[in-house]
Amino acid sequence: MAQQVHDAAANAGSGATDPQSERVIKLGEKLIEQGVIAPDQLEVALREQRRSNKMLGEALVSLGFITESTLAATLSESSGFARFDLAHTVLDTDVVRTLPKEIAQNYAVLPVASDTETVQVAMADVYDVVAIDRIRRYFPRHKEIVPMVASPSEIMEAIDAYYGYEMSIDKLLAEIEKGETELPTVQTGDEGFVNPTVRLANAIILDAVKAGASDIHFEPEDLFVRLRYRIDGVMTQGKAFHKNFWPALSVRLKIMAGMNIAESRKPQDGRFTFQVAAREVDFRVAAHPSVHGENMVLRILDKAKSLRSLDSLGYDRHVVDLIKKLMRRPEGIVVVTGPTGSGKTTSMYSLLSYLNSMSVNIMTLEEPVEYDLPVIRQSDVREGMSFSDGVRSILRQDPDIVFIGEVRDSDTANMALRAAMTGHKVFTTLHTNDSLGAVSRLLDFGLSPGMLAGNIIAVMAQRLLRRLCPACKTPYTAGAEDCRILDVDPADPPTLYAAQGCGSCRNTGYAGRTAIAEVLPFNEALDEVIVQGGTRRQIREAAKDNGFTPLAESGAAKVLAGETSVAELINTVNLVDRL
Repeated sequence: MAQQVHDAAANAGSGATDPQSERVIKLGEKLIEQGVIAPDQLEVALREQRRSNKMLGEALVSLGFITESTLAATLSESSGFARFDLAHTVLDTDVVRTLPKEIAQNYAVLPVASDTETVQVAMADVYDVVAIDRIRRYFPRHKEIVPMVASPSEIMEAIDAYYGYEMSIDKLLAEIEKGETELPTVQTGDEGFVNPTVRLANAIILDAVKAGASDIHFEPEDLFVRLRYRIDGVMTQGKAFHKNFWPALSVRLKIMAGMNIAESRKPQDGRFTFQVAAREVDFRVAAHPSVHGENMVLRILDKAKSLRSLDSLGYDRHVVDLIKKLMRRPEGIVVVTGPTGSGKTTSMYSLLSYLNSMSVNIMTLEEPVEYDLPVIRQSDVREGMSFSDGVRSILRQDPDIVFIGEVRDSDTANMALRAAMTGHKVFTTLHTNDSLGAVSRLLDFGLSPGMLAGNIIAVMAQRLLRRLCPACKTPYTAGAEDCRILDVDPADPPTLYAAQGCGSCRNTGYAGRTAIAEVLPFNEALDEVIVQGGTRRQIREAAKDNGFTPLAESGAAKVLAGETSVAELINTVNLVDRL
C-alpha cells in the first residue's frame, strides 16, 4: 500500500526529497491506513493536485472524497500539532485583531490566544514558515508562535466574523437597539455571527471568563435586566440592558445549554462546553422563574484555573505538610467543611489528584460532577439514586478511595463510616462553620462516639480570602483595633495593607483569592475525648496539644504577610470575640 502511495506521488510529479512531497505522502498514507480513502482515490486526487496546483488536502475535499473536518483531524494527528475547533470557540477580539485582516486572509491564519510566553495561531497549513514569519512581526519578539490545525473554511468564516462584526457588549446592545435585526427572528440563534444575539451571548461569556468570574447572573427587573458577575466571591455589577433584549438572549442561552426553550414557568438545568480562547470551559446553567421573568445563572467551570495541585491552593506550608502526612493513613474518613463557595470541591479534587495513580481505584459520587479527572471513575447523583444508594453501589466496584460529594443524612453518614471501617479511604464534605462542629454534626446523624473514634483521619475547615491587588495595595501602620484582631503587640504595630482600587483589579482593590484552612487531625488522645463525650472546649484543648491552628490565626498570618486586608478577614472569618 505504501508503494502505491509513493508511485502515485511520483506520477503527480512530486520528488521524494521535497519536504512538501513527503507531507503529501504521509497524508495519503495516513488516510489510506484509516480507511478514509482508497489508493485509487488518492491517485485521482494527486492528478487533480497537479492540474489545479492545490494542496492534496484541498484536492481531496473538492473531489468529495473527505470532509474538511476529517482533513483537519488527520493533519493534526499526523503532524503532531493540536487541532483547534474554531466553530465552537469564543475568541478574544483584541488578540485576533492584532493581526491585520489582509494577512489573516492571505495566509489563512488566525491568532486565537495569547499569554505571557506564546501566541497560539490557527492555520490551514501548519508548515507554512512564511506565514509564521509574517505573524511574528505583529507580536512581541519573546513570544513563541504555536501553530494549531484548523480547516480553511473554519478560518475564513472566523476571519469574516471577528473582523467583520462588532463583538463588544455595549456596541452589540446598540446594534440590537437600532432594530437592524428584529427580535422575533433572532431567537433561535441559527444565523451564527450575522445574528447579534449570538454575538452578545458570546461576548458576555468571554467578558466574564476574562474577568475571572465564577458565575454570570442575569436578573430581570420590571423594565430592565441586570447583568452581574461573581468575581473572587463577591457580586460585581456588569451591565444593565432593556428587558426587550432578554427573551432572545435567554432563548439563545437555553439552546446552548440544551434546555426547553418553550418552558419558562418551571426551573430548568442545563450544561454546555465552550472553547474560550485556547482552553475548554464548562458552563452549568440554571433557570428559575421569578415575578419579573426567568432568572438565569451560569456557573463557570474553568478547569485550567480550578484544578490545582495541593501545593498551589494557597495553604500555609505547615498545613500542606500536615495534609500530606495524614494522607498516608491507609483507611478512614477525611471531612472538608465550609459554606457554599469556600472552595471545598476544588480542595477535594486536589486531594484526589494528589492520591491518584494507576495503582489505586478511586471512585466518586457527586451532585453534579464538575470536572472530569483522568483515571478516576466519577458518578452523578441522578433521580432515583440517592447518595446512600450510590455509596452501596460504589462499594461493590472494588474501590480503594471513595469520594462522597456531601453527607446529608443518616443513611449516607452510616454508609461512609462503614466504608472507612472496611478498609477504604473516604473523602466527603459537610456544611458546618468550623472543623470542631463536624464532630457534633456527625453525632447528630446518629453515629456513636465509639464508631467515630479511630475512623476519622481529619476534619478540615477552609475559607477563601481575596488577595490584595499588588498594583495598588496601600501600606499603613496597624492601629489598636487591628492589633487586637490580629493578636499582636500594639506597642510594636506591624505594617499592614489596605485595598485601594485601580484598572488592573476593576477598581475593587483585590485580584484573585487564596485559601486558609484549619486542620483537625485525629489521634488517640482526641479519639478518647470523643468516646467520653467531651465538650467542644475539651475537643479544642486536645486538638491544640496536637498542633491545631484555628482559622482566625491562619487568616491573621495572611494579613501580616500583606496578602489580604483586615477588612477582608473580618468579612470572611468569625472574629466577633476579637472586635
